[in-house]
Amino acid sequence: MSLQGASRAAVAAALESGDPLPGTAGFAGEIDGRLVRDVLGRYPLFVEDGDDGVPDWSGDPSDLVAPVSFPAGHVRTEAGTRQVFSLPDPTPIDDDERAVATVRDAVETSVDAVETDGLAIAFSGGVDSALLAARLDAPLYVAGFPDSHDVEAARSAADLLDRDLRVVELTHDAIERAVPEIVAATGRTNAMAVQIALPLFLTAERVAADGFDRLAVGQGADELFGGYAKVAKAAEDPRVEAETVRGAQREVVATLPDQLERDVLALRAAGVEPVAPLLHDRVVEAALRLDDHHLVDGETRKWALRQAAADSLPEAIATRDKKAAQYGSLAARELDRLARQAGYKRRMDDHVTQYVESLIE
Repeated sequence: MSLQGASRAAVAAALESGDPLPGTAGFAGEIDGRLVRDVLGRYPLFVEDGDDGVPDWSGDPSDLVAPVSFPAGHVRTEAGTRQVFSLPDPTPIDDDERAVATVRDAVETSVDAVETDGLAIAFSGGVDSALLAARLDAPLYVAGFPDSHDVEAARSAADLLDRDLRVVELTHDAIERAVPEIVAATGRTNAMAVQIALPLFLTAERVAADGFDRLAVGQGADELFGGYAKVAKAAEDPRVEAETVRGAQREVVATLPDQLERDVLALRAAGVEPVAPLLHDRVVEAALRLDDHHLVDGETRKWALRQAAADSLPEAIATRDKKAAQYGSLAARELDRLARQAGYKRRMDDHVTQYVESLIE
């Protein structure tokens, strides 16, 4: 691997100008003797010091003995590692119609540019994945236990879109088999990381078995467009330091490099390459120009995105709330159940993580 993602010309131009959002879907790797990773860390990159003092690097941590994640937005030269890209802080758009139009144009352009050859779509029935489903001719997949929210929501949304849906039915056996593979791929054993990765990994396994090598995902929409409760209630929620919705948005966007590293590595381990059109630079740029009420309007989260989706989706989908995948699929609940059945009780400190670690011992 020399450079993943954007073309060498685009990355060279970004390094020359310092533009953090140069119109790409991310990049990482080596260019002209320099290691570089884009501002959102959309492609994993790991380094370690070689025996000759020269750092070794790879997009796959399993290629290295002691891999360390290379920080997003940084470049490494012989002189050392330094930050070259940081998220811009543009003046918010002050007109509601223009804000929605800006988001609509960015989202539709990015989604419509996705090549559908070898592509499947991870579909939960929410506005994010439904935008992909409505505009891309590719099969839809949802993972969950039979009585899960995500399976029911995906079925109803697929019916509204007149699309077929393939359900990946989760089981305890599948979870116990997948956990060690997820840990091996991501290097993470903490309960939350594994719970989040489980439905993605098992969906991707089925997608790969069905002959597809790329999986379109709606990753990034919640962070960019105000989908989290802690963003909506920023002024009073202790989980964020910001006191404004827009400030909290930037806080959660800053967590994307760590999250995306986990998700990309898990999906690749399952045999597919992720495609995340809602994380394209043009979408990020549009989202960062939104004001507080464009992100959260009253009780409506992701207001501008929902308004922008109205032309592509039935109202019932565009306005629908969704649960995080680990909860909507019931993967978190059932991993907890397995932990307790194995003797790791809730009174124990971080009992699910202890159970995960027991599966790889």
